[in-house]
Amino acid sequence: MNQGILLYGPPAAGKDTVTAALAQLDSRYALFSRLKIGSGKSEGYRMGTPAQLAELDGHGDVIYRNDRYGNTYVVDRPGLGLAMEGGRIPVLHLGQVAGIEAVTANYPAAWSTVLVWCSREATAVRSKGRGDRDTEARLAAWDATEQDLAINGHLPWDLRVDTEVSSPADGAALIDQLVRASVWRSSAEHSSSRARETVTDPSWTSSQR
Repeated sequence: MNQGILLYGPPAAGKDTVTAALAQLDSRYALFSRLKIGSGKSEGYRMGTPAQLAELDGHGDVIYRNDRYGNTYVVDRPGLGLAMEGGRIPVLHLGQVAGIEAVTANYPAAWSTVLVWCSREATAVRSKGRGDRDTEARLAAWDATEQDLAINGHLPWDLRVDTEVSSPADGAALIDQLVRASVWRSSAEHSSSRARETVTDPSWTSSQR
């Protein structure tokens, strides 16, 4: 089964850094480049056009979209398919619980959900330290993330990584362990399901046993 990792967290929580550490740990891990319609930073995105978005939407290939910082960010079905080719494991960065739920519900795969966290103060320091010109907008997004979590407390995270406590390498190692355990569980469940099908298959008659 295809696999993927969903990293959720506020701005500057360390999603990029943890993803880079994952890629160093195993070459199968790679950042999923969301489709971005708008302007500004292009690194880590596939820049698209409104016409391209309309075409994807018309074919039902928009799994999740959100509008922030004056841009539109899209998780698309064709993009995910390409990202999982050859056994690769895409790492998706999402800032909304609705995005986590949309991807897990609408794209079949063994998804590992990880909450990557840092304090509001850490977001402010890190944002200014990396030269962001919109730190106030990043802090507003941190507030929105905290509210999002409070409203959607029902979501069962597979793992929480606090980047003020765990190093990127430690966080990546924990996520890698989670993914490998997920593979084992999926394999065991598949084997169990096949065994049940064999036992209950009406075509498997006593004369064949």
